[in-house]
Amino acid sequence: MQEQHQNHMGPKEWSLLLVLALLWGGSFFFFKILVSVVPPFTVVLGRVGLAALALNLLLVIRGTSLPRDGALWMRLLLLGLLNNVIPFSAIAFGESRISSGLAAILNATTPVFTIIVAHFMTHDEKMRPGKILGILLGFFGVGILIAPALTGGKSQGSLAGELACLAAALSYGFGGVYGRRFRGLPPLQIATGQLTASTALIFPLSILIDRPWTLPTLSWTVWGAFAGIALLSTAGAFILYFRLLATAGATNLSLVTFLLPIMALLLGTLFLGEHPGWTALAGLLLIGTGLAAIDGRLLPIFLRSRPGAD
Repeated sequence: MQEQHQNHMGPKEWSLLLVLALLWGGSFFFFKILVSVVPPFTVVLGRVGLAALALNLLLVIRGTSLPRDGALWMRLLLLGLLNNVIPFSAIAFGESRISSGLAAILNATTPVFTIIVAHFMTHDEKMRPGKILGILLGFFGVGILIAPALTGGKSQGSLAGELACLAAALSYGFGGVYGRRFRGLPPLQIATGQLTASTALIFPLSILIDRPWTLPTLSWTVWGAFAGIALLSTAGAFILYFRLLATAGATNLSLVTFLLPIMALLLGTLFLGEHPGWTALAGLLLIGTGLAAIDGRLLPIFLRSRPGAD
């Protein structure tokens, strides 16, 4: 009954959903700018560190604070590893070798990997025919995307970059399933704790491997990209996500998965001069169809659209 009061999608909710897709799709745009001059671990440190600072300040303004339970912080470290450190680092590595649009399309397979992980790691979320069909379509789309790199044909990037972005999606899948253990905790505290823990994990990697103090002076464009990916695509997106979750419901909010790669493709085409080929568009179509099958709303919509259907 509660979900019925949370699933209304009026003009305001649709507008906010598009903004959220733009913010998350924009992260791939900002990543592309950053990885051209900043090593991957330092890119991730800037993203999670600035976002953690912003959300911690928000908690202070609201008069709340992070939990002090040591056992909970150990869980937050693992959540940050799966949801931030591994996937952000993999995407940063990947985008140093492939286009931002292609990275976003590959990242759209996250729900596919989540279904697979949930099937083996939970007792109540097993694969069903619609989900199996979605998984098959998703992997068929991935096959089209990476086939040129595998066969030595004309490709928009390297196989290593494509596999890195798929690894990020797989890590998100594990993070999504593990994150369900945090139900009942305030969402903003989870997000803030996760980003704070991620900062603690990525900091020594940046210092020991990237040695950021040896980097040349960064331009205002790079600093702007850091601000964009941290404050807009991470901290701001989290706040907007939880607001939409409360008003539109989780089912309607999942529509952002379809919109995110489209936004990333548009940003890459308009501002980075990227030109997605037919394999990218075909892969996006197949992955999107697979996501629709997993989502469960494709068949009812099709049936209602048939002549004579009520």
